[in-house]
Amino acid sequence: MFQIGENVIYATQGPGVIKSIEEREFSGEMHQYYIIEMIINRMQLMIPVEKMTDAPIRPITNIKALNHILDTFTNGQSESSDSWKERYQKNITKMNSGDLEDCVEVVRDLSRMKQEKTLNKSEKEMLTKAYKIMMSEMKLIEGITPQQLENFHLSK
Repeated sequence: MFQIGENVIYATQGPGVIKSIEEREFSGEMHQYYIIEMIINRMQLMIPVEKMTDAPIRPITNIKALNHILDTFTNGQSESSDSWKERYQKNITKMNSGDLEDCVEVVRDLSRMKQEKTLNKSEKEMLTKAYKIMMSEMKLIEGITPQQLENFHLSK
């Protein structure tokens, strides 16, 4: 499914690199595991090869999807929920999906809201995490230019 050295996205952790495929014993049986080194927090994940289709892991977004994602970031409509709890839960669901476009929507909506009012502590933390995940994947998209990356930078 994935090759050693390949960049991947783990839904709740962001980008990582397949470092190796190793055989280890678990419950008296030998199993093969993908060893994934996560880029943002430098932790290492072991995912059984036979469970990979069920794991929340996907390849890095390709350059062809970038124009649509940029349009979502710059022109997409922000959702306005009645309460911060509803908004927070929707954003958690988007972050857990592992989809770059969902992550971009979280960054877009929270950064727009931040321009209008002060975010609470949970939303500030979510914006920071979503932005790190978004930018760390963007930097890995093959063929992305510095100018395209610049379009996703947030003003402080």
